[in-house]
Amino acid sequence: SSPRLPSDRKLCSALLFSAPRSSHLGLIVVLDHRGMGSEGGCSSFVRRSKPYIAMVCLQFGYAGMNIITKVSLNRGMSHYVLVVYRHAFATLSIAPFALILERKVRPKMTFSIFMQIFVLAMLGPVIDQNFYYAGLKYTSPTFSCAMSNILPAMTFVMAVLCRMEKVDIKKVRYQAKVVGTLVTVAGAMFMTLYKGPIVEMVWSKNAHTRSSAKPSPADQEATDKDWVKGSIFVIIATLAWAGLFIIQAFTLKRYSANLSLTTLICFVGTLQAIAVTFVMEHKTSVWTIGFDMNLLAAAYAGIVTSSIAYYVQGLVINKKGPVFASAFSPLMMIIVAVMGSFILAEKIYLGGILGGILIVAGLYSVLWGKYKESQEKEASPIPLAMKSVEMNGEPDELELQKANNNKEMNSSLKQAVLTHVKVKEETNV
Repeated sequence: SSPRLPSDRKLCSALLFSAPRSSHLGLIVVLDHRGMGSEGGCSSFVRRSKPYIAMVCLQFGYAGMNIITKVSLNRGMSHYVLVVYRHAFATLSIAPFALILERKVRPKMTFSIFMQIFVLAMLGPVIDQNFYYAGLKYTSPTFSCAMSNILPAMTFVMAVLCRMEKVDIKKVRYQAKVVGTLVTVAGAMFMTLYKGPIVEMVWSKNAHTRSSAKPSPADQEATDKDWVKGSIFVIIATLAWAGLFIIQAFTLKRYSANLSLTTLICFVGTLQAIAVTFVMEHKTSVWTIGFDMNLLAAAYAGIVTSSIAYYVQGLVINKKGPVFASAFSPLMMIIVAVMGSFILAEKIYLGGILGGILIVAGLYSVLWGKYKESQEKEASPIPLAMKSVEMNGEPDELELQKANNNKEMNSSLKQAVLTHVKVKEETNV
């Protein structure tokens, strides 16, 4: 058999990365013919699996946050106070890394950047978190997680309204985004307006049977009103989070230190949340927190979901892209449904299941459109750079850099291929 040459493996890997899809089969055959040792194959499999394992672990982390927070809210903790403590923990856990890792690359703070950070803090820690926790209090963890899956669709709508994204309805990827958005909104409305009968889970049947006392008509009406109110709160929270993504995209172009930006958003958001809490909560006793579930909820949400999860998700997005990371969000809904029925004896309604299916279907339609769009951008960086000249009067530096890098890589690959073919011909002769 042919000797296994590291240079050949690197060459074929590079070719596989840059070659058209139609030629992948031939390159895979070359890789297989050269043979990759079992040790290399195993390490390669582990390396490729890391993003998947990381995202699955993140979904368990997010699911745990929803369950623990729901327990804390049910025990009487004010969601305004929870937001304050959560982002105080988040600030303290992120700040050291931002100060150390970005001390040489942190841009100069200006008044306009500070005002953008102020708005981001208002949208994220204050509006989004308070409305989400209020919605979680009135509904259930599974319902809130399912509704939060409308985020990509809402972000797409806002991007179109802000002219950050254009819609060419003749292209399939834009059709997928539009249809996915409509289906997602339909699913959210279905979940809000229709509860339906309770769907019994095998493991929670006994728990529901023990607590199956039929509520009075007045109590049932109050519960239904709370459900609709909670649904509206979660939708408002999702809209605020989508707005944060839009403004953050503008801010990161001028303030590229990501960790520092997150630290400032959490810090300013903590101060804003304190002011909101003083207005909404007039009893000083609400601030009291001990070594109990309230402290666990605040620390877990701040450290795990606002710090560790942010860092890990950033690594995954940097390696695999935002579409890959977003594709795992429905898994959290399933985990929360199982954990909620176990721990909280949560009742799952038919309307929630059907609406959740519609939301997930719409989500993947939007993500598929985004994936196709990212493929086209990677395939044609030079036209994209020129397009930015037409729109803004100046080229997009990032797109030009990508174009130059691709040009240099293609030139190097071409030279490597010619050398490789020449050596093989001389060997055959």
